[in-house]
Amino acid sequence: MDGVSSSAADFHAGFACFVGRPNVGKSTLMNALVGTKVAITSSKPQTTRRVIRGIVHRPDAQLIIVDTPGLHRPRTLLGERLDSLVLSTLSEVDVIGFCVPANEPIGKGDRFIADKLAAVKKTPVIAVVTKCDLATREQIAEQLLAVSRLAEFAEIVPVSAQSGEQLDVLADQLIARLPESPPLYEGGQLTDEPEQVLVGELIREAALEGVRDELPHSIAVVVDEMMPREGRDDLLDIYAHMFVERPSQKAIVIGHKGARLKEVGSRARKQIEGLLGTRVYLDLRISVAKDWQRDPKQLRRLGFYD
Repeated sequence: MDGVSSSAADFHAGFACFVGRPNVGKSTLMNALVGTKVAITSSKPQTTRRVIRGIVHRPDAQLIIVDTPGLHRPRTLLGERLDSLVLSTLSEVDVIGFCVPANEPIGKGDRFIADKLAAVKKTPVIAVVTKCDLATREQIAEQLLAVSRLAEFAEIVPVSAQSGEQLDVLADQLIARLPESPPLYEGGQLTDEPEQVLVGELIREAALEGVRDELPHSIAVVVDEMMPREGRDDLLDIYAHMFVERPSQKAIVIGHKGARLKEVGSRARKQIEGLLGTRVYLDLRISVAKDWQRDPKQLRRLGFYD
């Protein structure tokens, strides 16, 4: 990058991650900091499955955000795998953002994570009070006090990813704790996830909209093929396969006479076209993979490795 290599001593680059119980706004916060949609967001808890890196570029710094699945007490083999993924991530980053929403009382899940973070001795932890747009000033003040009693934090920063309030302050605090380093990624890059993974996540997000609470844990998406249509530069053919655990779940996703699956495909296609900047033909199939969350072979096949 021009102008950076000559003053590398003044440049900082490194990794941050956000942790918190499911659905506290971690993915939304990362998307707001990066300025584009790189992690799926949903009103359903436990939707993020992969460690997705979003990259914030500044003239004097590069902040690489690792977005982890929500930390929770595992009930399935998939849950155990997600938690081990989170804990291994914590030991490899330069700074941790511990997310607690402003509009909900602190509960067992938050204390469970605060205890886990206390064991990560060498990494500074910044407490991030999220969703401040959904809380009154009095609620925010009370939450800041409650969070300060949970543990010793390097800083406590209230933010709103929706309004953008205090996002620059949070970025400054995270960057201040990064080591001196030349940039780790090219200037225009916003994520290091392969496009097929991002496409799969957007399909999954579309499938989660408006379905029952039991479904988020049970949907996996594999993108089998992505390629330009022969003889056309302006159209990309995408073949994807969605997996659920039971026939009853398949019926929910398909909907009456296939209406819901068609709606999922249409919503996902628009998001994918926005991400890739090209027209897309999406071929979306759905199958039952019985109890895949508890089957090591199926977990590997669907991309969740040990």
